[in-house]
Amino acid sequence: MLRHTTVGIIGGGPAGLLLARLLHRAGIDSVVLESRSRAYVEQRQRAGILEQTTVDALRACGAGERMDTLGLVHDGIELRFDGRAHRIDFPSLTGGRSVLVYAQTEVVKDLIALQLDQGGPLLFEAEVHAVEGADTERPLIRYTHRGREQTLSCDYVVGCDGSHGVARDALPEPVRRTYQRSYPYSWLGILADAPPSYPELVYAHSPRGFALGSMRSPTVSRLYLQVPNGTDPADWPDERIWGELDARFALRADPDWRLRRGAITAKAVLPMRSHVTEPMRHGRLFLAGDAAHIVPPAGAKGLNLAASDVIILARAFIQLSETGTTELLDAYSDTCLRRVWRAEHFSCFMTTTLHTDPGHSPFEARLQLSQLARIADSRSASAELAENYTGPPLG
Repeated sequence: MLRHTTVGIIGGGPAGLLLARLLHRAGIDSVVLESRSRAYVEQRQRAGILEQTTVDALRACGAGERMDTLGLVHDGIELRFDGRAHRIDFPSLTGGRSVLVYAQTEVVKDLIALQLDQGGPLLFEAEVHAVEGADTERPLIRYTHRGREQTLSCDYVVGCDGSHGVARDALPEPVRRTYQRSYPYSWLGILADAPPSYPELVYAHSPRGFALGSMRSPTVSRLYLQVPNGTDPADWPDERIWGELDARFALRADPDWRLRRGAITAKAVLPMRSHVTEPMRHGRLFLAGDAAHIVPPAGAKGLNLAASDVIILARAFIQLSETGTTELLDAYSDTCLRRVWRAEHFSCFMTTTLHTDPGHSPFEARLQLSQLARIADSRSASAELAENYTGPPLG
């Protein structure tokens, strides 16, 4: 039975697992408690775009072998709007930066395998009920595992348990501040056994709504359609999805362009929202990833923000272990929130610029096209998009 650990980590997603690996490499013990089964966590579809900072951290903790073999380096994205296409070249605009396409499911599989083989305890189906005593020297995590209620005392607790977890609720109401925004549309996302029809991601603005062409591998496409909130995926049969995607990706210069089609193996509707909880620390409780912030997916920031949080936090724990100082721990919330709000701003910009808002007037729709044309025609505007998309160096 587990009784005490230095760092108790709630949540076995990419943030919690990456933190555990970074701490293990530094000789700091931890326990990871994940409420879901291993099979569920390894199959949960999420992001697939990794910034250089995330890639470097995965390599540093020993999780880079499959990523470097299977990941797809992308040096740009394509914007489609008003029947035209424009490519944003990342390396020429950012001093050489790019991104890597590697699905979050694969990142999680790699980190789980490493943790179970080399790291500290990783408990699946361990449902955390509460974090107690966050402002004491020995906070407690109360959880149920294999039908038994248990208590884990910790020097520190890190909540990586997402937007519906218990860690965020452990921040006292008087100190917790919440900022949020909901969007009047969702994404219908599909996985298809079809080779991608494009070498890089395609972001399409259309009067019919937004569309995104992405991929998970050279043989699997990941595609998204803007749909109204409350959409039932059952209302979208496969033929309707493919036809609507072709219509939204249409180009005047190549009217015969069509997507490669294949069997659709997964279909789900994703709501769009922005959310930030401040502060990201209270006493000996720290929040990371979706427990502290949610971004709409158009900016490809969710997984990368979570990775940045735990990289910063791991550095702080390592400083404490090696020198006894809490300087970086004390600065954790402020350090992360500067990066979080930059990513929130960029993600909101990408979302509101590319999507068709049902409440927009024709005037506002024309302003969107003007903004996209500015990005296409101005090197400085293209560079700003590229710098934000590839992510600033962590420093």
